[in-house]
Amino acid sequence: MAKPNGMDCSLIDLQTGEHALMVDMRGGKGLVGRLTSLGFTPGVELTMIQNMGRGPLIVLVRDTRIALGRGEAAQILVKRNDR
Repeated sequence: MAKPNGMDCSLIDLQTGEHALMVDMRGGKGLVGRLTSLGFTPGVELTMIQNMGRGPLIVLVRDTRIALGRGEAAQILVKRNDR
């Protein structure tokens, strides 16, 4: 169930075309380090390019398209942005 705009949710909750700001990450040092090196830092704007409900997601971060597994994406907390 999607949360209303402006509330924190997981990256996997975003629909294709939605924009969000990254708020926080959960997970171990390895995952957090990997995601940070890919450009996922608090306050960065994200755009969901592809979320088909299963399989990997494609997210636009800092003008770069990044494919993430659903498990990784579930660890990224975002705040929806109406833009």
